[in-house]
Amino acid sequence: MNTESDGVNPRSRTWRRGFMPVAGNIAEVRHGARIVLAGWAVPDDTCETVVLIVSELATNAVRHARVPGRTFDVALTYDDGGKAVEIEVSDGSPRHPVVRPFDPDATSGRGLLLVEALSDVWEVRDREFGKTVWVRVLG
Repeated sequence: MNTESDGVNPRSRTWRRGFMPVAGNIAEVRHGARIVLAGWAVPDDTCETVVLIVSELATNAVRHARVPGRTFDVALTYDDGGKAVEIEVSDGSPRHPVVRPFDPDATSGRGLLLVEALSDVWEVRDREFGKTVWVRVLG
């Protein structure tokens, strides 16, 4: 029997999917996340925040962390009791992302600034092969 005392939250739902690290899959990540979050009845404003964060992290995985023969993986977990969505985007690169200072003339480089501003907490976790960027959004 799964109970919270066993370390498993019965009100928690998870969606996981792997993607090839190509630009066309970023739209697929957004679309899949939006459908799953709507199915879980996540409030619209939280849903849009999560979709934006997932899109930024997926873009980083494709642009900066592509490893030949490896997918990047996306996981969303919703705890409707605590009203939190956790986001994980994992890739095969061991290089940690770096938050760049804001440059109003730059055409890119604001993704992690958005993640930092829109999330309640985020961090990078090392894995055996690569890393995971983990984010929590309270809604």
